[in-house]
Amino acid sequence: MVRAKVSDIDRDSSAEKVEQILQGAMQEFLAHGFAGTSMDRVAAAAGVSKATVYSHFADKEGLFKALVERLARKKFQSIFGSEPLEGEPSQVIRQLGTKALELMDTDKEHSAFMRVLIGESGRFPELAQVCVRAMHKPVLETLTQYIASHPELKIADPEAIARILVGSLVHFHITQNVLHGEEIVPMESDRIIDALMNMIVKSAQ
Repeated sequence: MVRAKVSDIDRDSSAEKVEQILQGAMQEFLAHGFAGTSMDRVAAAAGVSKATVYSHFADKEGLFKALVERLARKKFQSIFGSEPLEGEPSQVIRQLGTKALELMDTDKEHSAFMRVLIGESGRFPELAQVCVRAMHKPVLETLTQYIASHPELKIADPEAIARILVGSLVHFHITQNVLHGEEIVPMESDRIIDALMNMIVKSAQ
């Protein structure tokens, strides 16, 4: 019984350390980019020893990958939840699009991290591929499966439509928020959602 309690404490302590390290790493990557961040900086920002960082993450690439995967899981859960997509496409797709734009607009840390990732993608393409694999692929697969499960939409290529849907939302967010273009090319997010609904749902009526 005592052993179980000690084991639970060890697991809790380990999880706390990992969270400290990830928070410290996020702080450093946002401030200095991938190239400018060292494991020493991460350890200092996290308030742990360098040995503790290495006990959980083999190298800086692994730490960056863990951050991307954590962000991806958080974003996916926030938008799609834990249950399979169900319901009428006219409601489900509108809700997903609206929620996605709201989250992209309010999650400033995510936007800042994506700026770092895009900026570093030229020198570190493998890191950008981690983002595509962990963040974009599950979203595209989930939407593709949902659209394909609704033949009444009369969509010949569900995967392409899923890409158009996601691409439109991401482009809107990048243009308006990441690149600070809201005053240059102003547009309400409702117009984007309405246009996508007309293209995906109303075309089948």
